[in-house]
Amino acid sequence: MELHRTTGNWRLGLGLSLITVILWGLVPVALAIVLNKLDIYTINWFRFVTAFILLSCYLAKQGNIPKLDRLKTVPMYLFAIAIVGLMGNYIFFVMGLKATSPSHAEVLIQLAGVFLSLGGLILFKERYTRYQWMGVGVLVAGFIGFFSEQLKVLATDTDRYINGSIMLIVAGVSWAIYALIQKQLLTKLDSTHIMWVIYGACGLLFSTMAKPQTLTQLNSIEWIALIFCGLNTVIAYGAFAESLQHWEASRVSAILALAPIFTIVSMSATGWLAPGLVIPEHITTLGLIGAILVVTGSMSIALYKAA
Repeated sequence: MELHRTTGNWRLGLGLSLITVILWGLVPVALAIVLNKLDIYTINWFRFVTAFILLSCYLAKQGNIPKLDRLKTVPMYLFAIAIVGLMGNYIFFVMGLKATSPSHAEVLIQLAGVFLSLGGLILFKERYTRYQWMGVGVLVAGFIGFFSEQLKVLATDTDRYINGSIMLIVAGVSWAIYALIQKQLLTKLDSTHIMWVIYGACGLLFSTMAKPQTLTQLNSIEWIALIFCGLNTVIAYGAFAESLQHWEASRVSAILALAPIFTIVSMSATGWLAPGLVIPEHITTLGLIGAILVVTGSMSIALYKAA
């Protein structure tokens, strides 16, 4: 089977990866807000339907709706695995987030990037240099420092927190499977066509479990958060899918490791702008040092050979 090869345009791949990581860093806070009123399946149904409608409008305007004959060139089992993987990620991530907190969810979902990176090294024959492996060590050290408080909670808190953490790990595995299949699908279709099929299928499947009538319970702030989640799906995943077209999966995953920083910042900003809506977390000196190490390690992995 033909394996995907990137275009080598690392600057574009980097830019798209940064768009993805910023949006993914913000979405846990928005999800925490809407979880006060909506169930997991209704939230995910809204996100995928919104993404499918917007992408359909874009493709129709471009005269680029994928043809059935073109879609038939792709093995259906690849689409099926990608759809199940992404649905599993969305379900288990929101379940884990509900049982823990936005920051805790972001630290554990970083395992998804690790799994993706390992998959890129093994399946697509990507390679790390010695200096990139040093970057991995710095990255790990940074995460340990940055999330020391969360790791303590993980070891001592209630069963609900432990179960939530397990769900987040499952979400990470599911996402890595989806992402690796997505990369392979790029050998047959454009990224927008792939996401169009996946959005539509996921929206249809989630519609069997959603409760659209509960949307009437939302206030204006919750509606804004929900709409942001929908827009986040189409923009962030579109940027992610396109980044894999231009950059190696292992390096894209390194940039995605920055997401927890944006989550902490957005939680603090939301707590300041709308007290009581979310609970901001205090970042210790050790946490700040850890954050710097995370950035340094991620950039070392991603950019060492890019120049």
